[in-house]
Amino acid sequence: MVLAMMNQTTPPPSRRRTQSLTQEVIQELTELIQSRKLARGDKLPTESELIETMKVSRTVIREAISHLQASGLVETRHGIGSFVLEPNSTLNFHISPDSLETLHDIIHVMELRQSLESAAASIAALRRTTADLEIMQKTLDDFQSALEAKENTADIDFQFHLAIANATKNKYFTKFMSYLGQAVIPRTRIKIQNNSQDVIQQYLNRVHQEHIEIFRAIDNQNPLLASSAMQMHLSNSVHRLKNSLPNDQDS
Repeated sequence: MVLAMMNQTTPPPSRRRTQSLTQEVIQELTELIQSRKLARGDKLPTESELIETMKVSRTVIREAISHLQASGLVETRHGIGSFVLEPNSTLNFHISPDSLETLHDIIHVMELRQSLESAAASIAALRRTTADLEIMQKTLDDFQSALEAKENTADIDFQFHLAIANATKNKYFTKFMSYLGQAVIPRTRIKIQNNSQDVIQQYLNRVHQEHIEIFRAIDNQNPLLASSAMQMHLSNSVHRLKNSLPNDQDS
């Protein structure tokens, strides 16, 4: 029944370009839960069923489920599946992906991230394992490959930041990143307008180089440098976003 409802509402891939695929999956599942079409205790469709129904990758489905877990909407029981929890209406802090509609909204979230992720990078430098470094290195390699192929890098960008959160061994950093999901990657929430492909590639190359600097500091177990590199990366992101605002909207 749930799959039938999703088949009725999920648009074809050709019409799904203005919004992150992950956010679409999150929104659709959230609406089913909040409307009680998926009630407390109901089991979500399997990953394979969601992939087939929503025509997205396994990575997108897993990221969406992680977001729903961090939001307290579902819980995953290993080896069994994911189940709906009672929506918690008493949460005091909530950032809806739909609320990030303007550059100002995105910049405000970026400013929040500067504090939290700088701390996460510092802690990750002290606690990271070889396995953590291997995951970060893979995201860097994947980012480089996507750059060369001129493919979308947003998913990989998010995975790099999530890997750092995981390396802290502090579940709350991981929950925060999972909660925001791809909303933390500005270019998934806005359109890069009036920019040539060369300009966009230059922008992404700078992002990639900043990621490398963060990784090196974490690899060298230098918490001060890791924190500084992350702070610089996010500050640069805020600066790049502010530069894209019209002059009369700077305040």
